Amino acid sequence: MRQLLLRPGAEELNYEIRGIVKKARMIEELGYEITWENIGDPIQKNNTIPAWMKEIVSGLVQDDHSYGYADSKGMMATRKYLASCNNQKGGVQIGPEDILFFNGLGDGIAKLYQFLIPTARIIGPSPAYSTHSSAEAAHANTRPITYNLDPDNSWYPDMDDLYNKVKYNPSIVGILIINPDNPTGMVYPREVLDRFVAIAREFNLLLIADEIYQNITYNGYEAIGLAEILGDDLPGISLKGISKEFPWPGSRCGWMEFYNKHTSEEFSKLCATLENAKMIEVCSTTLPQLAIPKIMSHPDYKAYRKQANAAIGTRSRIMEEVLGNVKGIKFNKTKGAFYNTVIFDDGVLDADQSLPVEDQRIQGYLDTWLQEKEMPHDKRFVYNLLASEKICVVPVSSFCSDLRGFRVTLLEENEDVFRDTFERLAKSIGQYLNSSRRVLAGH
Repeated sequence: MRQLLLRPGAEELNYEIRGIVKKARMIEELGYEITWENIGDPIQKNNTIPAWMKEIVSGLVQDDHSYGYADSKGMMATRKYLASCNNQKGGVQIGPEDILFFNGLGDGIAKLYQFLIPTARIIGPSPAYSTHSSAEAAHANTRPITYNLDPDNSWYPDMDDLYNKVKYNPSIVGILIINPDNPTGMVYPREVLDRFVAIAREFNLLLIADEIYQNITYNGYEAIGLAEILGDDLPGISLKGISKEFPWPGSRCGWMEFYNKHTSEEFSKLCATLENAKMIEVCSTTLPQLAIPKIMSHPDYKAYRKQANAAIGTRSRIMEEVLGNVKGIKFNKTKGAFYNTVIFDDGVLDADQSLPVEDQRIQGYLDTWLQEKEMPHDKRFVYNLLASEKICVVPVSSFCSDLRGFRVTLLEENEDVFRDTFERLAKSIGQYLNSSRRVLAGH
């Protein structure tokens, strides 16, 4: 080309969660069945949508209005309903004008970072959800800034790490919280959330909470929303959607809730800019917006969500039973969302480890994949696991982290299949770690 096409930082856009699918498809084309543990799509794991929910959507499809444009900010009736849901919890009160719809939460996240000036940084958790970390890095033309989540402390954030990074980096203008967390499955207790608020208040920062999993908690845990702890003197944004909760990931329907716009002129300008950007696009998807109040106010909805959460909780206990005592890893039980991140102990991974692969065609693929330069050791394990057991997981190194491990899901509805998957995974971990030349040599 006669000149460069990409802006600096664009190459930071990476989504290994889907990237590994290309390799899994290669094995699938050879006639093997893949166990997909790489992506949080309940539909892919045979989640059954209840008949009453389908009837609501079917009824809306019969209405000609569902085929038209929505209001640019989102359907007014839906925004009023969601504002009422927020306000019933106490805390920050909002109206329909404080809610803005997007074509999926990923679209909203991209827009949020797009309109920040490159020198304005949002610090987020590590391990990081790729959509946030990649978008933040791309907008800033450099690597994302993160605070550490601690696998030795139930994946709670290292608050000293966060505080020092905020204190000594004046470019940080906001803190991102993901609660419940993807990829760790951690749920923040109130005292941790209060600490986030205290740091934001001390340094006059924006708080952003990705709360798309807020209503997916289990085993006695509940998520506390940002609006409940923010107070009336700090700007905040809550990111929400229906892709995980209904679940309806194909709807591409997410929204932002703006809290305390009056507290900051700069924050108010950001909210207005996001609204103007959506007006230029015209609007977001109409049908799912129309469905939201009808589904969430349905008399069976709370019981449906309670039953679904209980089932995820049962699977989390099965996972703990199978993986909890495996040597060489750090295992934390999950409390919310439907993921778990498993970390290898320091020093147990090396470049000599492998798993047996019976099909030489797959071995050929694996040999090629492992030629990637400076490949993190957890990625080597993930590729070996895929080639040997046909289980597709995601390496933690792909979540903007110096830790080494992998993320799995708790979505498989069939508990026998779920248990079998993780028993095979547990066996593979032991086999892989014991295959090291230094282990075989007795060191």
